[in-house]
Amino acid sequence: MVLGVAWVVYAGLAVTLAVRGWGPFGFERAAIDWSAHHRPPVARRVALGVTGLGSGVPVYVAVLCAGALLARGARGTGVRRRTVALLLFPVLWLVAGQLLRAGLMNAFARPRPSTVYWATTATGFSFPSGHSFSSAVCAGLVLVAIARRLPSWTRPACVVVVLYAVAVGLSRVYLGVHWPLDVLGAWLLATGWLAAGSAVLARVQRGRGDVPPPPPGEGTRTTGGESGARGTSSGRPRDDRSHR
Repeated sequence: MVLGVAWVVYAGLAVTLAVRGWGPFGFERAAIDWSAHHRPPVARRVALGVTGLGSGVPVYVAVLCAGALLARGARGTGVRRRTVALLLFPVLWLVAGQLLRAGLMNAFARPRPSTVYWATTATGFSFPSGHSFSSAVCAGLVLVAIARRLPSWTRPACVVVVLYAVAVGLSRVYLGVHWPLDVLGAWLLATGWLAAGSAVLARVQRGRGDVPPPPPGEGTRTTGGESGARGTSSGRPRDDRSHR
């Protein structure tokens, strides 16, 4: 459901921009213009620090940690194979998502804002934003890992990862290298990609018995029941020949 809604809205946004020739809306121009005129040195340095967390080493370290958390709880048959699969799943899903995003970006070829507004360097086309997509997928994968292995941490983790993804996305507009709808499109694409990834991960975990163990005593009760049944059966008189 989430996957379908996110990607339908994303497709609608892409079509809307394509009809306009990929040009910016008025509010997008206003946002970039405002950012360029409200960028003191301290704010610019903070924005650069935040945007740096949205790609490269920080993102891949985070998803590898998510994979390690998922792999820590692996059990059932084929544990070694399952452990490797769970360890690598987040990073491979992020890489696959980046390939999808790059393909869409090059196909759409939306121009970035003019370089006169830039407060940092950037390459490639504009829609959807790469930093925004990477940080959102990274945040989602970390949250999925925490929800599955450390459920009591889910709420505080959700707040942290959402703030992280939003901050990275907004920093791209503030630094003048992306239009606001580039960031929104990246978030929509990432939401659909995460929904698909969660479904795939669930299949990986169910595939060879990565399920919680039975509650304590359940096996004893079953055994006891069977033994009792056998005892009752053996306690019956076999026939009447002993009385003859």
